[in-house]
Amino acid sequence: MSPVVHYRLLTPLLLLGFVQVILTQRFVVKDESKICLLAEFSANFSVRFDNVAKKQAIAVFSLPEDAKLSPESNCNNMTAPLLVVSFKNGHSLSMNFSRNNISYKMEELAITLNMSDSALFLNSSKSGLFNTSASLNISAKLNTTYTCMNDSIICMDEVNVTLSKVQWEALPPAANFSKIKTECSADPTPSSPPTTTVTTVAPTTVTPEIRKPTQGRYNVTSNNGTCLLAEMGLQMNITQTTMKVFNINPNLTQASGNCSKDHASLQLTDPRTTLIFHFAVNTTVSNFYLKGISISSLVPSQENKFEAENTSLHYLQTSLGKSYMCQAEQVLQVTPNFSINAFEFHVQPFEVKNSKYGMAEECQMDKDDMLIPIIVGAALAGLVLIVLIAYLIGRKRSHAGYQTI
Repeated sequence: MSPVVHYRLLTPLLLLGFVQVILTQRFVVKDESKICLLAEFSANFSVRFDNVAKKQAIAVFSLPEDAKLSPESNCNNMTAPLLVVSFKNGHSLSMNFSRNNISYKMEELAITLNMSDSALFLNSSKSGLFNTSASLNISAKLNTTYTCMNDSIICMDEVNVTLSKVQWEALPPAANFSKIKTECSADPTPSSPPTTTVTTVAPTTVTPEIRKPTQGRYNVTSNNGTCLLAEMGLQMNITQTTMKVFNINPNLTQASGNCSKDHASLQLTDPRTTLIFHFAVNTTVSNFYLKGISISSLVPSQENKFEAENTSLHYLQTSLGKSYMCQAEQVLQVTPNFSINAFEFHVQPFEVKNSKYGMAEECQMDKDDMLIPIIVGAALAGLVLIVLIAYLIGRKRSHAGYQTI
């Protein structure tokens, strides 16, 4: 698995009643007197686990204020700094860095969780340590500070880690962060003020005649090549105080995600919205399906950010090795106040070969759309046949009514 960092605008995280607390902490890794890594960030965790009742539960928590730099942290001869932060009852977060002649990068994030910690994982069916990691490529130029004020969501098996207010620098030339910065793509630049990007992404008012969304083409790439293909036009329907409808503009949207043998995700990020599709494999029947959708969005003309998530969906069921296709408009209901109108939908999140879609399995709506013309055509043909038969019978009777003189 080779996940990619997903970005979203910095905001409170509403998940199972949990409110994210932005607590930024600073860690310094050094070899004797020389510093090899400066890191400052806040971290929030979302962990899925099964409880003793064989039901899935979610633990959501932050990196606590008393988190400490672990003795395992080291500089590795000033070439590959390792940051290990330990917290609570046997949990830890670690970041592996490397460098070359012109840049450095954070290439792996690893998590160790003590599932026996009942304060976090109440009635967990598992005990002992659980380890998971993500291979990354978050790079910056040497002698610059990497910064990312917006959220960076890193998805792993059963664990999502959200880093925010990030500043780090490997092998800094001084004892503090360099003034020159390498900024992440999610952070706005002075040359592109938020007011400009907001108005180009979606209309500020909703009209009944809102246009059909443009189809976007997206893909996710791992070490083995393209692992997820998707084409779709997306229209968001969000109800807060009023209902708002807006389209996802593919020209302003970046795609990222990750793939494993039985899980895959596609994240679409534009200046307003982060939308994540989660796919899973049902090994019993050898198919895949859309298991979850989550959204974080600055809804047009709304002051508050909207967030919603549902990880218990069962849409788009398709045989493994094939792709799901639906040209007709379909509504994906996520929560009572959030749904997606999807147009010209084509996706394959598993077993992509040569960066091409497998044979398409069409949705029922497309099959029905094709069936209707056939039925209408058959009915018209039948009507023509009936009229022709009636004409012939009528003609025969009219000839029979005359006497030969």
